[in-house]
Amino acid sequence: MQDMEQVKYNEKVYVPLIWGFSIVVPVVVGLLLNPRLDISIDWGFDPMILPAINASINSIVTVLLLLGFYFISRKQIVWHRRMMVGAFAMSAIFLVTYVMYHLSVGHRVYCDEGLVPKGVYYFTLISHILLSVTIIPLASFSIFRALNERFDRHRKLARVTLPLWLYVSITGVLVYFFIAPCG
Repeated sequence: MQDMEQVKYNEKVYVPLIWGFSIVVPVVVGLLLNPRLDISIDWGFDPMILPAINASINSIVTVLLLLGFYFISRKQIVWHRRMMVGAFAMSAIFLVTYVMYHLSVGHRVYCDEGLVPKGVYYFTLISHILLSVTIIPLASFSIFRALNERFDRHRKLARVTLPLWLYVSITGVLVYFFIAPCG
């Protein structure tokens, strides 16, 4: 396997791919999760385990992001890279399992039975969803710039990406716990 620091990626190819991916993924997810489509897929297992798995994945992403920040603050670049690529990979796995869950179960409505008021739940959910859409290009371009050794531009973007990505991963876990009493 070739060392990541030796690889250079052509911006003319990868920048349009990143933007395309950043637009297509939310659009496709939005279309697939449209309640009017009434799609229901049987994956061969109980899909009700997926929200707990997704909350666990978001927790892992949070830990990986924090470890990535810790390692880069100690100038341990190899470990930083591993944590950030791991966080990106786990986020991709989350996206797949999130879509699988909603394609098999549909939408869950907040029941207002927990300790969290409905307004707090919906604010958390909506901000989580909107910012998760922005994480796709932010994280992708952050990684792309690092792979191209554009560390000045990587650092500048990562300073915006990290807090937003942490917010998305943490609120993903909160949304799970907020809606858990709803069955």
